[in-house]
Amino acid sequence: MIDISIIRRNPELVEKSSKSKNIKISVQSIVKTDAENRKYITQIDKLRAELRSLSKAKPDADTIKKLRLLSDEIRNLENKQKIIDEKLKKLLYEIPAIPRPDVKIGKDEKDNEPIKVVGNPRIFDNQMKDYMSLAEMHDLIDTKRAAKVSGTRFGYIKNELALLEVALMQYTLDLLAQKERFVPFFPPVFVSETAMNAMGYIQHGGEDETYHFEKDKLYLVGTSEQSLGPYHMDEILDESKLPLRYCAFSTCFRREAGAAGKDTTGILRVHQFDKIEMFIFCKPEDSDKEHEYLLGLEERLVAGLELPYRIVKMCTGDLGMPASRKYDIECWLPSQNTYRETHSTSNCVDFQSRRLNIRYKNSLAKKNEFVHTLNGTAFAIGRILIMILENYQNADGSINVPKQLQSYMHGIKVIK
Repeated sequence: MIDISIIRRNPELVEKSSKSKNIKISVQSIVKTDAENRKYITQIDKLRAELRSLSKAKPDADTIKKLRLLSDEIRNLENKQKIIDEKLKKLLYEIPAIPRPDVKIGKDEKDNEPIKVVGNPRIFDNQMKDYMSLAEMHDLIDTKRAAKVSGTRFGYIKNELALLEVALMQYTLDLLAQKERFVPFFPPVFVSETAMNAMGYIQHGGEDETYHFEKDKLYLVGTSEQSLGPYHMDEILDESKLPLRYCAFSTCFRREAGAAGKDTTGILRVHQFDKIEMFIFCKPEDSDKEHEYLLGLEERLVAGLELPYRIVKMCTGDLGMPASRKYDIECWLPSQNTYRETHSTSNCVDFQSRRLNIRYKNSLAKKNEFVHTLNGTAFAIGRILIMILENYQNADGSINVPKQLQSYMHGIKVIK
């Protein structure tokens, strides 16, 4: 949710920025509803002042009658104002975060900007194998039995690959929790309707991607960001402790409703996957710096595994609802002869914190202000396992374990 004062001052900017994200909203409807809401509030405040003044008068029969009439009128207006306020809130929840000025205006992913390329894609002398061929050779991934048990877009991670997942977790936590002092979490994978709605992923088609249990009023998370963000809901944070930097491991769930026919085999695009996510609460003036910091951490993690990658800066049309700026890291996937997304990091400014009511006491301004929130992928583990299998394969089909992970693999240096 954006600051309503921005809509009042510059409705054209809000409409233009929403359009640049391919999201249609009725700014005039919001302006009209806001004006109606403020009119009711003004009337109610005026009548309350009258009520307070009259209550000081001598309590004769005429005064008591007037007090009763005023109370009834105030109650009636409050009921009307509550309806209008709810309508306004729903309209405001449809407005996406305003992109940062440096974000390119574009229609979709085709307009995204590659801004950095690191490493050279490996040239294979032999006939290389895709990750599922390698996985079947070494009994590392079983999608056939997973389909029998759970349906399509599921998989069992087995044997050395299961150990490699744990190694990735330990490698990541050594950097984030030990060296960078992020607070580690294992968060709930169910969040309330209120919390999920406040994070900004439900509107404009987002509902189709989530698993929603209406009877229980709960959602399964698609990323642990969705349970880390609401952690401080309705709190005022200590300014001296900002930024708060958290990292969390969780199993994540997505319907992949818009991915019919895409990556239907294997584990590249599945309904259930494991992920380690970073999340930051900070002061507004620090959020751009924290965004670059998250991107730098993602680079350190990927570079440590010596995987070729590139950084892509999202255009407005590919930002989504909550983000004002977003970067993706894409790693090289040899079997597809292209880069595929493995990481993203977003600055959501005060979009989520306003909806979650998370503030901090600004000592200089001497008032409470909304924090900024940021998120970043440490590892979407399934996708990184894919990249390791393909990029570290040998001519005989064996797979080298990346040097950074070998110390966590109980002596296994080669999967064969």
